Amino acid sequence: MLDYHLLAAVFVGIIVLLFLILQLRLQAFIALLIASITVGIFSGMDPMTIIATMQEGMGNTLGFVAMVVGLGAMFGAILEHSGGAEALAKFLLQKFGERRASWALMLTGFFVAIPVFFDVAFIILVPLIYALQRKTGKSLLLYAIPLLAGLAITHAFIPPTPGPVAVADILKADLGWVILFGALAGIPAAIVSGPLFANYIANKIHVAAPEIAITANDNLDLPPVGMILGIIGIPIILILGNTLLASPLVPAAAISPTVRAVFRMIGHPFVALIIANLLAWYALGINRGFRKDQLLEITSKSMAPAGIIILLTGAGGVFKQMLVNTGTGEMLAKYFAEAGVELLFFAFMAAVLIRILQGSATVAMITAAGLTAPLLTADIGEMDKALLVIAIAAGASILSHVNDSGFWLVSKYLGLSEQQTFRSWSVMTTLLAITGFLTIYVLSLFL
Repeated sequence: MLDYHLLAAVFVGIIVLLFLILQLRLQAFIALLIASITVGIFSGMDPMTIIATMQEGMGNTLGFVAMVVGLGAMFGAILEHSGGAEALAKFLLQKFGERRASWALMLTGFFVAIPVFFDVAFIILVPLIYALQRKTGKSLLLYAIPLLAGLAITHAFIPPTPGPVAVADILKADLGWVILFGALAGIPAAIVSGPLFANYIANKIHVAAPEIAITANDNLDLPPVGMILGIIGIPIILILGNTLLASPLVPAAAISPTVRAVFRMIGHPFVALIIANLLAWYALGINRGFRKDQLLEITSKSMAPAGIIILLTGAGGVFKQMLVNTGTGEMLAKYFAEAGVELLFFAFMAAVLIRILQGSATVAMITAAGLTAPLLTADIGEMDKALLVIAIAAGASILSHVNDSGFWLVSKYLGLSEQQTFRSWSVMTTLLAITGFLTIYVLSLFL
């Protein structure tokens, strides 16, 4: 039975959130906090209980997210400044050859965006696609779209990037399962929205590389590719290994309690990312001639964008906690279960609507996670939670348009008109989102 008073409180809260972001251009962090207070007030919650709920939601969320996002940002900054992203791209282009360059660029984006933020990775690698276009004379979109698809998929689907880490924490999902399902959904999504769509749109829109003052540094002494892949892969392998050991697939008697306890520690995202940072600090920093004060400056500067993500995620946790403590989440969970509405579809559509309305994928992911988390019941397992994380990530990736900063970043660097950006980048993000969600939905039928 629906309590229309509570339902109205949530509706008003979301309207307030969208108004503050879209009309008043208020920072999403404070907008989420005000929306949370609005839900509490309209649901009849005691004023001091509202304050206590805000503190509870922020504290419960940031204990995990702050450490993972902070460590991930430092790791990515060292990889970026060492030339690791460019080394990986050039290696894959060399191995795949010019004819299959779009596939190489998709893989490059897929790997590079694991430690490096989307926009930073794109700006680092854009000189390579300029050089390819000038060499072949083909449309720049043939190379840009696969790169963007790979970057966007990993940025949204695969931890330790901030978006899926934040959603996983709000839903209390295991990061190992999120990485696994993110990769399973991400591969077909990257192929469909990357090389396949690029071949189509490049024949429709011919774009030459724009004359922007940004060039590749061919003389830079790039680090070995094997080292880059190893350093990126170590934390992922440790986290996945920890998840595997904790799953029913590995019997308790197969491994001694001591070994299991040690692996649970080094396979936890905290320790796995600390190990990755130390390896990057030495192998890509000290061992390649960086001074200690340079590395300190690089890692310190990486904290600025990480701080924004951390605060946003905390505010999303506050919104979630408000729905839990008002009883709205439990009410909606019962209603959707009785109405036969699948939670996976609800999570996806919540992210889709918020993404299209306000533009930011991160805000869409965190808000949708806040709406979905209170609907989780005791019988929802770890794999189901991980599938929900990817469903939200897919929904939050859909239809990037003029209210998304990514739309203008792509338009500027590729020299596209608004119409061309809609026909290429906006369609690509939509294909990515739909393919990712369909893959996750099919997986849910068998798990």
